Amino acid sequence: MRLLPDEDELEFTAMLRRLFAVDSESPGVWGLLADAGILGLALPETYGGSGGSLKDLGAFSVEAGRGLCPTIVHSTIIAGLAVNAIGTAEQRAALLPGIAAGTCRYATALWSAVNARVVTPTLRAAPDGEGWLLNGCADFVLDAAHADLVIVSGTDTADTRSLVFVVPTLSPSLRAEPLTMMGGQTAARLHFDGVRVDDPRMVLGDTGGVPDDQLHRLAMVATALTSLDLVGVGEAALQRTVDHTVLRHQFGRPIASFQAAQHLVADMHIALAAARLSCWAAVSLLDDGHDATRPTAVARMHAAGAAKLATLDAHQLHGGMGYVVDTDLHRYSERARVLSTLGGGADVAATWLEGADS
Repeated sequence: MRLLPDEDELEFTAMLRRLFAVDSESPGVWGLLADAGILGLALPETYGGSGGSLKDLGAFSVEAGRGLCPTIVHSTIIAGLAVNAIGTAEQRAALLPGIAAGTCRYATALWSAVNARVVTPTLRAAPDGEGWLLNGCADFVLDAAHADLVIVSGTDTADTRSLVFVVPTLSPSLRAEPLTMMGGQTAARLHFDGVRVDDPRMVLGDTGGVPDDQLHRLAMVATALTSLDLVGVGEAALQRTVDHTVLRHQFGRPIASFQAAQHLVADMHIALAAARLSCWAAVSLLDDGHDATRPTAVARMHAAGAAKLATLDAHQLHGGMGYVVDTDLHRYSERARVLSTLGGGADVAATWLEGADS
């Protein structure tokens, strides 16, 4: 298992860094990512993807955190992985080209928002003629307001199968209740009040049933990639802090020369190094086809803790200006808070270790 990047990965990372340096929140970044093949990075070339691996997505995730890439990009990428893993050839042909080309934006609601290991669907799916009627609620769905489609799981009321549906966000009887989150992060509680799904291409799987272990694996993949995003967030905060302590002078010398500041920066670096290695270990094992629940739990614990430490210490070492919004440092803190909580924080991830096989 190789954990250090090779020359191609370093070149890819440099390209991403240049892309996000333009402006990660500008309206044009979506098109740039689509043109660069990022949205279909790990999708088959047959459907317009780049044929990459989870490790390629891992490299992207680090730079996405560093560059504060819009989270709907993550949601769309995970939706693509879900369609590719679960869907039939006809379903993949219908849905994946739009994801790879960037013509469709997705929100994802496949597992519990407070514990990603819980994949028991919350929606009830009732057979209705040739289609399905969906009822229930999906909580804390990121970027639902900006998505064209949401991929959501439900339980067949007739035989308790787990089902996965692709539903247009403008469907009749689907109501989005906006939720307030840190830093202006958009999220919603989606109320399905008899939402009808008639198109068989929108009910993923050969028979419409999806094994829970497939949903569990997707949840672990999403968690590992989000953890690498947190590593990128922490590394950006660390770099800003190092630059500031070198430039900022107190008592006639840079504050970087003071031992107390050096200790804080060293602690940030050590925590992030451990998080990076544990996250890459999880992604590598998942890429090789392992369940990797235990490594993903460890990665989540390290990444959530490191992102919190790095952003808090960054504010402290910036002094008073670290609490002024013009510095943009708060954007990293807010992203760290949201992403380290959604799907379960370090305390929740610790419970995944019990009974995990790998």
